[in-house]
Amino acid sequence: MTPSGLREKIIVERAAWIRKMIGGIQALPLDSKESFLSDPRNAASAESYLRRSLEALMDLGRHILAKAFGKAVTEYKEIPGELQREGVLHSTDARLMRELAGYRKRMVHFCDEGTTEEIYHICHDQLRDVERILAVILKWINSNPELVDRSL
Repeated sequence: MTPSGLREKIIVERAAWIRKMIGGIQALPLDSKESFLSDPRNAASAESYLRRSLEALMDLGRHILAKAFGKAVTEYKEIPGELQREGVLHSTDARLMRELAGYRKRMVHFCDEGTTEEIYHICHDQLRDVERILAVILKWINSNPELVDRSL
């Protein structure tokens, strides 16, 4: 695979989508576990928003690897390590992103193992992790403007 430049449109769309999904989670009643658990639709919504935000975050990482470095990565769990090898993420952020990929995998493939309380705790206590990884990736992109293809 040959590097061809990061597509600005994809970067903007993925970042906006992640922020929209985070906003959806933040609009839920996360002030207390009791209010969150009082309506089963809250957990279902939170799980969907979280899964979709994580998928978009991983897709953004995959886009960087493919377009900036010519690396094809198919598994979400491989993306953080490759981003670290290429200098996009430091080891702490790569570890965090791997953990986020693991959450996504559990939600999709082992959905019967997760509990509504776990979804609450992730959304209440760890949502900033998604925001942090997005910010780190966008900072790296902004620091490397020569890698961005701004054409339509």
